[in-house]
Amino acid sequence: MELGRKIKQLRFKSGLTQEQLAEKLSISPQSVSKWENSVALPDITALPILAEIFGISIDDLFDLTVEQRLNRIDNRMDLEDELPQDVFMEYEEFLKGQLASQQYKKQANELLAYLYWHRMETYAGKAARYAKDAVRNNPDEKGCQWMLQKAEGHVAWDWNISNHTAAIDFYKELVEKNPESRLSYYYLLDNLIADRRADEAEQILQKVSALKDTRYIINQVYRAHIALARFDEPTADKIIENLATEHSDEFECLFEVAQYYAAKCDYEKAIKYYELSFEKEPRRPRFTDELMGIADIYQIMGNYRKAAETYDRIIELLQNEWGMTEETALQQAKEQRAVLLSKA
Repeated sequence: MELGRKIKQLRFKSGLTQEQLAEKLSISPQSVSKWENSVALPDITALPILAEIFGISIDDLFDLTVEQRLNRIDNRMDLEDELPQDVFMEYEEFLKGQLASQQYKKQANELLAYLYWHRMETYAGKAARYAKDAVRNNPDEKGCQWMLQKAEGHVAWDWNISNHTAAIDFYKELVEKNPESRLSYYYLLDNLIADRRADEAEQILQKVSALKDTRYIINQVYRAHIALARFDEPTADKIIENLATEHSDEFECLFEVAQYYAAKCDYEKAIKYYELSFEKEPRRPRFTDELMGIADIYQIMGNYRKAAETYDRIIELLQNEWGMTEETALQQAKEQRAVLLSKA
């Protein structure tokens, strides 16, 4: 339905004359008439007021399809750091309403998770900011230290807090019900290795290695990390060195080699392989993972200028290959570059 016809329909439903609607909008009745007869369109600033008058969302003014509304929700969360409360509640209600739809249930579940994660990230950032101020004022008090740890994912010393048992149990259940789901095995391996449960990880790796279309390189990388979990560094190093030699033209392998050396704090090798992976990446647009790794390493090493220069590359990539102009990822990259330059 055209916007003019939609406004007319909503005006009738609300029991308003053109004059009454015009008065609420502080415009002339002739302007309303032009809208309803598709002679002119409302100014964009009038849309929120129209939506408020009719008790609907701005999206409802345009009779968007479910697919279009889902895409708009996704895109808006990509663009904005924080959603206004009324927008959050509108999205929440709409997405929950789609859970009963066989066609849109999967996408609605994913977007609800994204919506709550987006809100969580927003408030975690605020919690971290105030907690840091509190810790600076009272560094010997534990209360806000704990809040900061939760907000930013800092390391927890107590094993009963830091272990990944809940995640392991979830993925164990998932692979039992979906024994052909390769990705679920890998997430299970990640958490087992993080907790140094090497024997269990070895058993899971044997299962995933037997699956159809199993990924040899990734399986070997996990084999190396299982060796590290057993404190067998020579075996782990040998596996990674062989991979780097045998698959020197495969960017995914080079990326995993870089990850391995970064985790071992062998930073020069890590940077070398991140650069090689980025250079050999055939896809366009490219992801920023390698460059982010390089920037983090330079920051760890105290070379803030090189870290900032790497963020120049990240910003260029986001703008030129991804076409970003105002997206959150681009703004965050610019902010981080400014922070690094201030330290340099």
